[in-house]
Amino acid sequence: MDERKRYIRLGLFVVVCLTILFAMLFLLGGRKLFQPTFTFETYFNESVAGLDLGAPVRFRGVPLGQVSEILTSSATYESGVSLDKRREYIVVRANVNVSAKEAEQLKRDAILMVRRGLRAQTQLAGLTGQQYLAIDFLDPAKYPPLEFQWTPKYTYLPSARSLTGEIVANAQGFLANLHEADIKSLGQNLNVLIVDLDKKLGEAPVGELIKNANTTVERIDGILAAAPIDKTLRTFDAASGRLNALLAGPGLEQTVDNLAGITARLRKLADDGDLDRMVTRIDATVERLDALIGDNQYDARVIVQDLRVTADNLRTLSETVKRYPAGALVGGPPDKVQLPGNSR
Repeated sequence: MDERKRYIRLGLFVVVCLTILFAMLFLLGGRKLFQPTFTFETYFNESVAGLDLGAPVRFRGVPLGQVSEILTSSATYESGVSLDKRREYIVVRANVNVSAKEAEQLKRDAILMVRRGLRAQTQLAGLTGQQYLAIDFLDPAKYPPLEFQWTPKYTYLPSARSLTGEIVANAQGFLANLHEADIKSLGQNLNVLIVDLDKKLGEAPVGELIKNANTTVERIDGILAAAPIDKTLRTFDAASGRLNALLAGPGLEQTVDNLAGITARLRKLADDGDLDRMVTRIDATVERLDALIGDNQYDARVIVQDLRVTADNLRTLSETVKRYPAGALVGGPPDKVQLPGNSR
């Protein structure tokens, strides 16, 4: 009898312990198992690195649930499809914690909300690199649903490319449009700019540079504020009108025609060889003149000296004529007259 009581007490102890353990698990999170949830799935045609199981699901920043599964479409829906026809999407399923009534409402309104642009998008949570699933209304024309041939197991919500993916795609498109020469020139210009900036920053304090930049901006702002912009624009407009009238005038057209005729004649001379022959003749003439001057260099020097002597004689004769006009024709200057009584 005593042994039977011990077994009964042991059984009661085990039941009480299990009850307490079950109650603790229920209070710590097990009650979520009994709450109704709304499950949806979305497909991504890009990498979802950083999105893990249990990642938050948020609608415009408001937490709604968490990611429950991350699969591939080839293993989930395309196991019987040939490799060349598989989509190879990433299937992400998420649970939204709502009541049973709200879950039914979401199922009924899902199609209408998708048409209005409800999309799922991966976004970074701060600077840690961890991603979460964001739900928001976007442009349905810019983010159309992906094409697939299977029937989704849960409510389907189209996806949108992440902001990081758009930045990478835009950068790739920009680099694809650049030519090799442009990239090389851009790199050289960037290197020169960096070297100049480094040199200037090393020579002058950063605070002084910022102060000078602010002063320059203020001066430019003052000039723009004080400048007669309207008058300048009117003057520019008038100058443009006069320039248009000049370009439309017949004189400019005639000048262009004359230039075209001269150019055509010059081109004809060059094609016929006359221009080359003319240049050859000029070169020969220059060579002959050079040889002639070289051979008669001494005679030319003597002639120059004689011309200098002749010029001196003419200068002396001119002075004599000025002093004694008659003597230049008769002879030398007249003798001095001796007056009577003068011993000299």
